[in-house]
Amino acid sequence: MRILAAWTIVSAFFAPIAVHAHESSLGALELREVRHGAYVARWTIEPTIGAARVDLRMPPHCFFRLPELDCGEKGLVGALTIGNLGSRMSAALIKIIPMEGEARSYTITTANPTVSILGPGAPSLQSWIELGATYLNYGVDHILLGADHLLFVFGLIWIVGVGRRLIGTITAFTIGHSASLAAAAFGLVGVPERPLNACIALSIVFVGVEIVKKRRGEAGLTARYPSAVAGAFGLVHGVGFASALAGLGIESRLLPAALAFFNLGVEIGQLAFVLLTLSLLWAHRRLGAVLTGWGGLVPAYAIGSVAMFWFIGRLLRVLELD
Repeated sequence: MRILAAWTIVSAFFAPIAVHAHESSLGALELREVRHGAYVARWTIEPTIGAARVDLRMPPHCFFRLPELDCGEKGLVGALTIGNLGSRMSAALIKIIPMEGEARSYTITTANPTVSILGPGAPSLQSWIELGATYLNYGVDHILLGADHLLFVFGLIWIVGVGRRLIGTITAFTIGHSASLAAAAFGLVGVPERPLNACIALSIVFVGVEIVKKRRGEAGLTARYPSAVAGAFGLVHGVGFASALAGLGIESRLLPAALAFFNLGVEIGQLAFVLLTLSLLWAHRRLGAVLTGWGGLVPAYAIGSVAMFWFIGRLLRVLELD
């Protein structure tokens, strides 16, 4: 298959940004109720921009000055906003621990810097809408910023080509990562994050080797059984997706909906990437550009080299040598 040489540059660009993939710049604020409407606030995960610099705005009826939050008889309900989310702090978890009842958690992202704090009763329609918008955008952000996942999908497209086999391959990958994402989110399976990220990098190395085989005219495992390979590695990548939700402390009654919207966001982002890649390949064919001889192997070796770089870096982190 003819491939854009520009992907070599793209692959090299991914190297410095994805060794620490899925370790988002997240801050976590715990609000523990000590009496009705009064809370003690503390950052359990220190924001990267510094706690004092976070532009955190509580509902208007609340008085807030760390570590004190007093919302009076009305209680902690209403809009909560962080006005300066950005590259150094992409998301924040707000965990509310009442004196009675179950703890509740809310996630604020750059796409949705405002959330509506629910009372102890049933969530309103507006609350469900805000929940959906938050986790839908969070899923899109996660997949589009996950260079390793995108590079793996690109490798599958390269090997399988355009047509029904590609549809089946991407579908198998989607089913695999959706199933393991749900299983991990509900605590049915659990894998330590650092070894898991190393395995994800290794899956890209595998695909890189398969691409080289294809260029040499050999039928690798992925070329022969693309759906099986994509589905199997999808299970691994899905647990990686679940790491984005791990530690957020999502309220159990909201977890199914949050998971569904997050997974939908992942699928939207993945589909957008696949369509973009296919558009580039179509434009490449229209231009008639051809990579001949060893030049056709350069992008494949670039992908494999970048993935091996990630793997070694993540393996060193597993061994705590870096």
